[in-house]
Amino acid sequence: MRLDRYTLGRYTPGAPFWKQLLWYCMGAPLLRSYWVPSALFKVWILRSFGAEIGQGVNIKPGVKVKFPWQLTVGDFVWIGENAWLDNIAPISIESHVCLSQDVYLCTGNHDWSDPDFGLNPAPIYIEQGSWIAARSAIGPGVRVGRGAVLGLGSVTGQSLDPMTIYAGNPAQPVKPRVIKSSVESCELTPEANVMCPKDLAGIHP
Repeated sequence: MRLDRYTLGRYTPGAPFWKQLLWYCMGAPLLRSYWVPSALFKVWILRSFGAEIGQGVNIKPGVKVKFPWQLTVGDFVWIGENAWLDNIAPISIESHVCLSQDVYLCTGNHDWSDPDFGLNPAPIYIEQGSWIAARSAIGPGVRVGRGAVLGLGSVTGQSLDPMTIYAGNPAQPVKPRVIKSSVESCELTPEANVMCPKDLAGIHP
């Protein structure tokens, strides 16, 4: 391949140069900083640069976001230390999702068959109630199904089925995820294979 001929092609970052420069010089360092531990302040920074973020979001120090204007986050999401959201394409995270420490979400790839090493960006979508465990990596174009789990240090370039636990590199399904019965868990994952207290009300021995 010839990297001297590499170009971005039709790709654009989605924001003017001045906004990118301001983010790299001011916003991103404040987001990553351990001297600014407040999650509320980190959320404010991301919103100021165009991110859509819900309530109750907990962002730990060391988190890196490529382009906040390409980020959508639901309610009560946890983002652990040193997670890297490499979102040259949009990343969407629904509510009650946990991204643990050192998780890497990569929305950009290159065409290995292209002599000019062409860029192939694609979005990542993570559905409600999912857990991406520490040091796991997700590639471009992946959709994580509702309630899925990607185990410690796992890597996936393929979409994950709902309510399924995955592990390995490449990640493979290990077993179904079964949520213990409670009113709260039933509200979060109504399609889970459990009997909720409200479902038991009319059942007699």
